[in-house]
Amino acid sequence: MSLRKDFANGLLAENPTFRLLLGMCPTLAVSTSVFNGIGMGLAATFVLVGSNAIVSLVRSIIPEKIRIPCYVVIIATFVTVVDLAMAGFTPALHQTLGIFIPLIVVNCIILARAEAFASKRALLNSIADGFGMGIGFTLALVVLSLIREMLGTGVVFAAPDFNFAGVKLLADEYRSVIMILAPGGFITLGCTLGLINWLSRPRSSGGSKS
Repeated sequence: MSLRKDFANGLLAENPTFRLLLGMCPTLAVSTSVFNGIGMGLAATFVLVGSNAIVSLVRSIIPEKIRIPCYVVIIATFVTVVDLAMAGFTPALHQTLGIFIPLIVVNCIILARAEAFASKRALLNSIADGFGMGIGFTLALVVLSLIREMLGTGVVFAAPDFNFAGVKLLADEYRSVIMILAPGGFITLGCTLGLINWLSRPRSSGGSKS
């Protein structure tokens, strides 16, 4: 039950994008297409799970005064693996994401989970937390990317690395290029956060009768 709760926590209650508002820079930058969002989300998930697991295993032997530098070195190791793998297997995606792959090292989502959770919890709980936070981050990127790609290009799920042109949903006259530019990212994120907050607010049971 504890593992399930740790996993589910990152999906809804503490979703890193929609609830904790962490990692906003890559969220706004790469959510221009669903393929980019999935790529960044899976990369972050791999780093989250790997770094959480290692931090949990070595938490008792890391000196308190140098714990943050140690966490960064651990995270950087997994980011290097992701960076090289993406460069080899998905070169177009790797080029599109660019600097945001190495910047996963300093992504506040990754470091926050290492410091706040993995450094204090057992291995399996830390892995479950990493998966939950990573999948929650990926789902948030997919939601934002789906809106922006559809409204900005009229096409969704375009994947150059797999020679797939995507699925056309909107005619050219209905698309708006601003949605795949920086202002579109802020507009989409703001509207999505507003909708989520409105849907999740407590509902009154009705006014009291005199």
